[in-house]
Amino acid sequence: MHIASVSAANLTCIRGQRALFRDLSFSVPAGQVLTVEGPNGSGKTTLLRMIAGFVQPAAGTIVLDGTHDTFDPDERGRQIGWLGHQDGAKSQLTPTEILTFFAQLYENPADVHAALESAGLARCANLPCQYLSAGQKKRLALARLGLTKRPLWLLDEPLAALDAQGKTFAGALVAGHCSAGGIAIIATHEPLALAGGRLTLVTP
Repeated sequence: MHIASVSAANLTCIRGQRALFRDLSFSVPAGQVLTVEGPNGSGKTTLLRMIAGFVQPAAGTIVLDGTHDTFDPDERGRQIGWLGHQDGAKSQLTPTEILTFFAQLYENPADVHAALESAGLARCANLPCQYLSAGQKKRLALARLGLTKRPLWLLDEPLAALDAQGKTFAGALVAGHCSAGGIAIIATHEPLALAGGRLTLVTP
């Protein structure tokens, strides 16, 4: 699956009678990263949710592949890989069990053990997730994202809780996705060391 670009024109978001942003426009071609920056409360997470189709804009449009896109959640779901604040690690399951499940869900024949090794989780591959640290759970969430085979990745604070090696892994994962023609839009206070565009939100 491949999409040539993601763009937005004149987006406006109103939450609780307050405008988070107005007349926001951007475009991200295939193979590129867009970093979304701004203070707390400026609408970074909301913008990602809007692109994903979870939230509809008060005004403006979001376009995939140069054609008007609907907010059909099933259609969006087939194109988007999501990494949010929730790690999605079931406490009784092991990292191996979780990645095996998602590899089957995404019909990805990837080597789960190799994915865990790349994420630095080989030593705890068969340990219930309730015993993992916050950083290890974030690495697992990133490894799961890598199995999605979705062309558009939306990542919300992907470096939170990660140590230096974890941040290197996150950067390499996103870089590999984009080098294969994918698109990544990343909301963060700590940008990954990757070339790409920057979008700065300010509180109105």
